[in-house]
Amino acid sequence: MENRGGPENREQKNDNEKQKDTSFIIRIPSYDEVVEGSEPKTTQHSLFNPSPSQIVQSEVPSTSVSSAGGSRNSILVSHRQKGNPLLKHIRNVRWAFADIVCDYLLGQNACALYLSLRYHLLHPDYLYFRIRELQKNFKLRVVLCHVDVEDVVKPLLEVTKTALLHDCTLLCGWSLEECGRYLETFKVYENKPADLIQGQMDMDYQSRLNYALTAVRHVNKTDVVTLGSTFGSLSHIMDASMEDLARCPGIGERKVKRLYDTFHEPFKRAVPNHAPTSENPIENHGLTSESERNEDENETLDASKRQKKEAEVSVRSALKAALAKYPRAIGKKSNTTAQDKREEKTVAAQQENEKDDPVS
Repeated sequence: MENRGGPENREQKNDNEKQKDTSFIIRIPSYDEVVEGSEPKTTQHSLFNPSPSQIVQSEVPSTSVSSAGGSRNSILVSHRQKGNPLLKHIRNVRWAFADIVCDYLLGQNACALYLSLRYHLLHPDYLYFRIRELQKNFKLRVVLCHVDVEDVVKPLLEVTKTALLHDCTLLCGWSLEECGRYLETFKVYENKPADLIQGQMDMDYQSRLNYALTAVRHVNKTDVVTLGSTFGSLSHIMDASMEDLARCPGIGERKVKRLYDTFHEPFKRAVPNHAPTSENPIENHGLTSESERNEDENETLDASKRQKKEAEVSVRSALKAALAKYPRAIGKKSNTTAQDKREEKTVAAQQENEKDDPVS
């Protein structure tokens, strides 16, 4: 029986082994393998050979607005500006493409239109139609003009007129970097108060006294300390006389005169309401002097003209007299020569007669 059952048992064992070989084996990884698999595989890239992901993030930003918070903190760019090299220079503020009417949406009530002067020369009516599309939806409408031509007088004049007539603020940039800085600055100071750019002044008395007195020319902070320690307050300084101010060390005559004139001269000069009349002797004197000068100049011109005329007349009269005397002299000479000839003929005839007659 054992021999009969032997081959059958062997076949059953072989079948069981085949089934074990064909069944799925689940392998449990070790702890080290799990840790290594969870860590991201990073490869070091040099500055000259960056990774493709770095190139996409740096040069091609996201083309859609992810959330409302992201759109508030970023500049929204119109799809018309795709391919504009200006976008490469907006680096300190996020920006994203969106379906908007303006070129750049800088805030809830602020927008910007980009214009190149070279493009304006080719399409002069482009800016007008773009401003008309904005209507009155924004309080601040900026025309960002990129000056990229050499002869800027005529095109810039046209852009300025269009911006002024349509209540737009014109900003001119001579490079794309400058235009990008303008857009970034508008976005950064979107929610800042207006007094942020004002000068801050300390509220203590000495600082305010310095601010008030140094506004007078030639008065420095050292002089303010001297005046404050001598008189005690600004009201006493204003009531002081020139002698009292001159007693302070370090304050000369020029500073004394400046301070005294500042405190005692009226802030607004009196201007007469009526037009000035000619009754004022000073003005009359000025007018008479001007009229006298004009009369003197006219007289000198007339005298010079008269002298020229007299000289011409004298020359003409002298020539006429000479010419008149010249033919008379010629006539006299001819008459004398004829008389001489006649006398000679008579003398010769008398001599011949005497020869012919005998001597008595």
